[in-house]
Amino acid sequence: MSGSKRQRAASEAPRTNAPPRSPAPTGLAAPPNPARIPLYVGLAVLGAVVGLAGTLVQAALFPGGLLLALAASAGLFYGGRVLTRTQLGALAPAVGWFIAVVVLLGGRPEGDYVFGQEIGLALFMLGGMAVAVICATMSRLPDPANSTDGPGS
Repeated sequence: MSGSKRQRAASEAPRTNAPPRSPAPTGLAAPPNPARIPLYVGLAVLGAVVGLAGTLVQAALFPGGLLLALAASAGLFYGGRVLTRTQLGALAPAVGWFIAVVVLLGGRPEGDYVFGQEIGLALFMLGGMAVAVICATMSRLPDPANSTDGPGS
């Protein structure tokens, strides 16, 4: 082998002394996709609307309204998670929901509260936060129903 061929072969060989690459960040550590930012903002606004509606329904129709409000919150959080296939998809509506509920907790200048009963307030706040955490920390999403792959593939 001539000298130039040997140098070319050595330059094409994989480096053995290269530092290991760290894996690309995933989940909340990954950089946000700029195309998804409007989707996350929309989910946060929808979360605020569901929080406002849930606050009014749970106070008016206790205990059935509380269950309805928590089911609507759970549906939104899980739907955001499935739609975006990221944890941020569940957290964005949860942040909007939480901000709306905390603003409504402040009461009015006349001294009235939107929440009717203390037990309803506690159950709605704790239940909504628990559902948000459950949806955001799900380890794996189910495969879509229209997937062409067979089971287990």
